[in-house]
Amino acid sequence: MLARENDLAHARLGLVIAKKNVRRAVDRNKVKRIARESFRQHRAELGNLDIVVLARKGVGDLDNTALHDLYQGMWRRLIKTAAKNRSRTSGPPSSHA
Repeated sequence: MLARENDLAHARLGLVIAKKNVRRAVDRNKVKRIARESFRQHRAELGNLDIVVLARKGVGDLDNTALHDLYQGMWRRLIKTAAKNRSRTSGPPSSHA
């Protein structure tokens, strides 16, 4: 997963599910469908991020529950990391000349 702040007031999701990594179209669609559903549930917590989810080999073999758990963990880590980065940059400007 890749993430970067954007200039909008909401998060956006991009999906890269390559045929090389998830062979069957049914499995690719399942991975995308569950990613979108999970993203919608966590969109408010994600702030103003652009997120790209990259599928790895074997993700198409997971069942729906395992995929939900996988995405849940990814969003949780991303929210924690984004909050940490925001707290770093929200302080007074440094005087490094």
